Amino acid sequence: MIVKTTSKNPFHTIDAIPLPDSFTRIHADSNSFAGWLRNVPLKADKTVYLFDGRPKLNQLAQFAVLDISVPTKDLQQCADAVMRLRAEYLFAQKKYDAIHFTDNELTAYDFHAPYTKANFMAYMEKVFGMCGSASLAKQLNAVTDFSTIQPGDVLIRGGFPGHAVIVMDVAQNTTGKKIFMLAQSYMPAQDIHILVNPLSETTSPWYAVNEVKKIITPEFWFYQNELKRW
Repeated sequence: MIVKTTSKNPFHTIDAIPLPDSFTRIHADSNSFAGWLRNVPLKADKTVYLFDGRPKLNQLAQFAVLDISVPTKDLQQCADAVMRLRAEYLFAQKKYDAIHFTDNELTAYDFHAPYTKANFMAYMEKVFGMCGSASLAKQLNAVTDFSTIQPGDVLIRGGFPGHAVIVMDVAQNTTGKKIFMLAQSYMPAQDIHILVNPLSETTSPWYAVNEVKKIITPEFWFYQNELKRW
């Protein structure tokens, strides 16, 4: 599978992005986080813009751009984007009491009524200012077996700064081999985007689950033992 690189993205949602031969997406209920992620809309324009409207200098990292708003402040960076997607899913499911994040001192930030989109975005901007990769790494649960990777999982290195990317989708072939897709925001705050696989043009944007412990993305790298789950 080779998807030609153009300035326009022909795929409207994550689940429309094609798979390599012999792979099928793992099962996900429509009401699950995995099911919701697969239906996140994508922009036709593949340009990644910063929070202030300027194009990002590096336009080679993205396969497609998520149609998710970016605040006009330098917020919604890497871990913030992960929290935004998780919170958007819970908001869509009206699971308001589950929208909960903690800062590095374990202070809790819970979403409260009114359950409007305006109040939701005000809450998220507060979370973005108080939480980050270090705190999110504490909040999430370690995944001991990387081969169990699921949509919604997070590759994260907590730090000041650290980095975090979210697993948007996972597929498997008949022999049990798995592949996965990643999305990120970065610094400064910018559009959330699907990452290309810089090591495999033929399968990009899919990454392979294999014995290689290092996952190299266009602008950062992780180890398999940095995978975490909600």
